[in-house]
Amino acid sequence: MANLSIPFHINESMTSTALITGITGQDGYYLSRLLLDKGYRVVGLVPPDRQESVTKLDDLADRVDIYSVDLTDSQALRLAVEQLLPTEVYNLAAPSFVPDSWADPLGTLDLITGTATRLLDAIRAVKLRTRFYQASSSEIFGDVQSAPQSEQTPFRPKNPYGAAKLHAHWTMVHHREHYGLYACSGILYNHESPRRPPQFVTRKISLAAASIKLGLTDRLVMGNLDAKRDWGFAGDYVQAMWQMLQMKAPDDYVIGTGCLHTVRDLVAAAFAAVDLDWTGYVEVDPTLIRADEHFQLVANPTKAKQKLQWTPQVSFEELIEHMVRQDLERLQAGTVAPLGGHSS
Repeated sequence: MANLSIPFHINESMTSTALITGITGQDGYYLSRLLLDKGYRVVGLVPPDRQESVTKLDDLADRVDIYSVDLTDSQALRLAVEQLLPTEVYNLAAPSFVPDSWADPLGTLDLITGTATRLLDAIRAVKLRTRFYQASSSEIFGDVQSAPQSEQTPFRPKNPYGAAKLHAHWTMVHHREHYGLYACSGILYNHESPRRPPQFVTRKISLAAASIKLGLTDRLVMGNLDAKRDWGFAGDYVQAMWQMLQMKAPDDYVIGTGCLHTVRDLVAAAFAAVDLDWTGYVEVDPTLIRADEHFQLVANPTKAKQKLQWTPQVSFEELIEHMVRQDLERLQAGTVAPLGGHSS
């Protein structure tokens, strides 16, 4: 490991500064809210062509600072680190929807791995004691041969997104081991919230249940109802991210509930939240069934529970009910369009 006796630049402000890439996404919102509540100065690194996306932060938009920077520009990122002297960096930048990575594998690789590499190099070049969090994903396990998965489970990614996340994960590990940087990775399983876009199955179902309850649509078309996932609440998972960077030594952690639920469970919970029997409204379309649904990605979060003292606070049922209630309010306010099968 490199000798780190060289002098460091230290942020002398009494307020801790956190830089976040991907701040306008689901996790960026909940992480920003958590850090602001803890008294941090929160700075979002947002590409110039994505400035309008800051409005997605809603009530937090006026509470965070936005630094416009091209995430593919190494010099620009180094300048940002020099100017802002962050206490912590959370690299959440990634495509929002995994299947989209097939359409642009090189772009996915650069956004995920390139951004991680450039940020880590910037921290090293400026000689900061910054603590770095890399958002990894259960997608790096991919074609799993056993369940549940822990930090020792072999990595076998099955798509460009998972491959890019794995590359970024190892890049982070190499910077930690070779240069002595404080760098962590959270291997996060599916985590959801009302802030998910409708192309995610959880939000598709919550929005459809609310739409049907209000009489705006009459059915929901689904694929494999027997597919299983480890679903948790995004607000709980960002707490784990922060806790990782408060530990004495950096490490990597699997973050998930450790419980599998089927899509059928999800549908039943969503419709139960609006007092409807889902069987009268849901249709299965075999063409929507994906070939890889039989693989079971489920977390073994023992290490996080023991070392971080982290456990999920929101149950699966509470999460789905919260999402449906939020969609009811949005539909009634006219801020979202209904989702479902045919208009009634």
